[in-house]
Amino acid sequence: MNKILVPVDFSEFSENALEVAAQLAHKFKADLILLHMLGLSEAFLTKDDAQEFMEAQYYMKLAKKRFMDFLDKPYLKGIKKNEIVQNYKDFYEINNIVKEHDIDLVVMGSHGTSGLSGLFVGSNTEKVIRNCVVPVLVIKKKRADFNLKKAVFASDFSLDHIEVYKKAMKFFNRLDVEVHKVYINRPNQYFKSTEEIEGQIAGFMGKAHLNKVPAKDNIVILNDYSIEQGIYNYAETIGADIIALPTQGRKGLAHFFKGSIGEDIANHADLPVITFKV
Repeated sequence: MNKILVPVDFSEFSENALEVAAQLAHKFKADLILLHMLGLSEAFLTKDDAQEFMEAQYYMKLAKKRFMDFLDKPYLKGIKKNEIVQNYKDFYEINNIVKEHDIDLVVMGSHGTSGLSGLFVGSNTEKVIRNCVVPVLVIKKKRADFNLKKAVFASDFSLDHIEVYKKAMKFFNRLDVEVHKVYINRPNQYFKSTEEIEGQIAGFMGKAHLNKVPAKDNIVILNDYSIEQGIYNYAETIGADIIALPTQGRKGLAHFFKGSIGEDIANHADLPVITFKV
């Protein structure tokens, strides 16, 4: 991992993401790319009036000045940083920066005040998750010690998740994280028998590991009323520090998450979540 992108709006939430990104940068000896999006309208920037043009320049300079205070943090010492101020108006456009600067990981802050719906449904975070070609790590609270020990990798273990699985395992192996894999079976049209699930998992793991599946590499099968609830219940049971999930491009997580989002799991939504695009 060489470059980590952190979208910045100078809020406490983006500072939480910055602190985690800094810890990862130290571990991987990576550079940090800080992106601030102005969001000025095209009309504002293209008018002939010289005063309005000067105002646009003012906002650009103000953002760069705010970076000086924002980046004055002891945990950033020794890390190479590059600040970018762009007039992107939509978080979909972050993927342009990802491709242009060969970004390996995006770390984003999220307030999460509306539970999982605030993270995955109709939010700026979801827009990035849907489009980003690299993993997206979502941080929902301050984590001065981002020391991951246990991770949950949740999937339906269909064959199109193999590359995501490999990327997730590579990421966690480099951080020496113990990964617990889980399949959530729920009582609806997607319900499968234990035999069907075990057969699907066996085929998945055989292809993923070229028929050399590690002896202790077991996948837990749990029954719950929704995938979201099952994942968070399992994460709480094992004391997980992070959850890893696949995402399906412009479909977001809708292809994977089919259940409703309950208020009973909102309290657990402060766990970091990392997504890998299928």
